[in-house]
Amino acid sequence: MKVIAFGIAKEIIGQQYLNLEEQPSNVLELKKQLLARYPGFLELASLRIAVNEAYAEDDHLLNTTDEIVIIPPVSGG
Repeated sequence: MKVIAFGIAKEIIGQQYLNLEEQPSNVLELKKQLLARYPGFLELASLRIAVNEAYAEDDHLLNTTDEIVIIPPVSGG
């Protein structure tokens, strides 16, 4: 399963693309894996996940072919 990161999320994992060895069954499990592997995510105000170009809730089931993107917090003015 390939995960794509942008902005601060990319900085936290140290690369834009991340291959997960253990496939999470849903978004909540993915977030738990990311937080355990990269504690820097704990310092963010929020952490959203998009699956196949749409925001996904924690109970969204994941497939190996899904395109997953880590959405870091966005500030604006």
